[in-house]
Amino acid sequence: MGLFSKDYESAGVGISKNAPKKKGAALFFDIVGRKFWKLLALNFIYMLFFIPLMLILVSVAVFRNSYEAFKIAFIVLLLVFAIFIGPATAGMTKVIKAFVIEKHTFIWRDFWDGFRSNFKNAAIIGFIDCVILASAFSALQVYPALAIQTGSKAMYVPMVITFSLFLIVIVMNYYIFPMMVATTLSLKNLIKNSFALSFVALKQNFLIFIISILTLALMGVLMFYVFPVFMLILPFFPAAFLWLFTCFISYPVIQKFVINPYYTSIGEINPELIDNAPDESERIFEDMGGKEKPIEKRSKGKGKRIS
Repeated sequence: MGLFSKDYESAGVGISKNAPKKKGAALFFDIVGRKFWKLLALNFIYMLFFIPLMLILVSVAVFRNSYEAFKIAFIVLLLVFAIFIGPATAGMTKVIKAFVIEKHTFIWRDFWDGFRSNFKNAAIIGFIDCVILASAFSALQVYPALAIQTGSKAMYVPMVITFSLFLIVIVMNYYIFPMMVATTLSLKNLIKNSFALSFVALKQNFLIFIISILTLALMGVLMFYVFPVFMLILPFFPAAFLWLFTCFISYPVIQKFVINPYYTSIGEINPELIDNAPDESERIFEDMGGKEKPIEKRSKGKGKRIS
């Protein structure tokens, strides 16, 4: 008789609307459990953008008798990857952000929406990330060799500087992509805010960094010792899961220091903090019960923007 009973909370086995809201690790694993298959699908879509790197390995065999052809293929494929990996990360971040704030999302549609709408800024950030990564890797190879050849420990100084810059950029990425998909900040302000947050939220940054290192270490062990298993799970893990953890930790920091102050300045509450607040794609028609009023003509405005 639950269908006709007024005692809806006791009629059935669902979760009570008055049940305490999960927080912290409990909420994170709850999201992972509910979105598990979507995370697998999202990871697969994201890994498609690593195909240019895989093709570089293929080109080694294809152009083994022509160094010039291999060099051209290497440069072209590397540029394709460097340009598109940023927008792909923005697309994944748009979906992950919806998971974190528990809003409905369509993975394929929202991924490509995030990809297209943030393409310019994301491509620039992604390209810079690739350059910094290549520079850090080169520094670890070149400067120690020079230090041995010259017998001067001063050669380690530029290596430390380059690697420190690499670490700062890595931490900035925890914030720059979530801010990019959640706000209309300019590229300059995205970089400035992410740089500031990389020092403000040290505890959160350290936690994300440690979990990332442990996860990548696990993948490294699988790659070197159980390669077939590594290749089997790579299309589905760990990119989306690791990015979910990153955004789960970093996005509340962005809300606290970037988004909430904006809404406070205009006398409003951040809609993301209001439970069950529908976004534009979730709104439904409401029966006004005779309260309708004639629609007044209004001049077009630009809407609310975070800047």
